[in-house]
Amino acid sequence: MIYRRKTYTVQPHKVNEFNDFFHTYLYPNQRKHGAKLIGRWVNEDQNEITATWQYDSYSHYEEIEQRIRKSDLHQKAQARRQELGNLFLESKQDFLTSTAEPYTYHPPKHIVSAATIILNEANEILLIKGPRRGWEFPGGQVEEGESLSDAAIREAKEESGADIEIEKYCGIFQNVKGSISNHLFLAKYVGGELTTSSESLEVSFFPIEKALSLVTWKNFRQRMEYCLDEKQQPFYVAFNQ
Repeated sequence: MIYRRKTYTVQPHKVNEFNDFFHTYLYPNQRKHGAKLIGRWVNEDQNEITATWQYDSYSHYEEIEQRIRKSDLHQKAQARRQELGNLFLESKQDFLTSTAEPYTYHPPKHIVSAATIILNEANEILLIKGPRRGWEFPGGQVEEGESLSDAAIREAKEESGADIEIEKYCGIFQNVKGSISNHLFLAKYVGGELTTSSESLEVSFFPIEKALSLVTWKNFRQRMEYCLDEKQQPFYVAFNQ
């Protein structure tokens, strides 16, 4: 793990405005693309704000930054900064490594995600081609205050442009080592124009057998097979990766 410490020098009367900008644009975009916010602080004089982010590695940080810069939310953030003027006077960042490993100083944290196997009227499966994992089905992290099904619907729309209707809850794949629980749904495609995003280089429907052959990332094919097989449901699969 590495940690990025980003420090902003601000004018005290701009602190609230900067905080609003951070929570509207910077935080959700970083979190969506895989960065973890460890903490965020302001000093007693209200003129310095520091945020610390966690990444798997420096290359992981670079990958996330590349995806963020291609995102729609980043473009909106740049436009908003132009409207607001000088939100901060200067910024600086450095990278840290933990002295705690292999020890831990905090309770475990868990990630909940939701993903969907989407079928159209021709019984074809919708897949997206991501920049890291290749062909896969839409899905992502559940946000605070969001239901599992709402997260599945939102992720499908954001990553593929598809409007879907959830038909059933299928089961869970739990990455024990990674503390990630992935909840899987089966859904039908009801509309929406298929389109790419910063998370999807290509989007298309494929016949079931073709789709299964295209999905090669870890146990993602098994997840699809279980969602398509009623005899396996409901399922709970725990694994370590």
